[in-house]
Amino acid sequence: MNYTYEQLAKMTVAELRKIAEGLEHDAVKGYSTMHKEKLLPALCTALGIDAHKHHRAMAENKTSMKQEIRRLKKLRDEAIAKKEKAKLVQIRQQIHDLKVKLRRTIV
Repeated sequence: MNYTYEQLAKMTVAELRKIAEGLEHDAVKGYSTMHKEKLLPALCTALGIDAHKHHRAMAENKTSMKQEIRRLKKLRDEAIAKKEKAKLVQIRQQIHDLKVKLRRTIV
């Protein structure tokens, strides 16, 4: 059976050991004493699967958000130069909110 990294990551150690039991590969030698942290990458190596989770941005407007952050940073620098504290606080909060929103969209 073909497995994906996500499927293997959701399995228990006992299930992973059963899969390793049927494999003849150097990476899974000693599978019966391996913990999940060691067994999962070994199985991925033996099965030829990428051993890491791929992240991708789910936001459609990722580039526009980054452009807005850059624009706000320029405004922030101007506010610092003019010593406009109230405007500076507002701009920093907007930058912070956009960065948080951007990070949350990455899956």
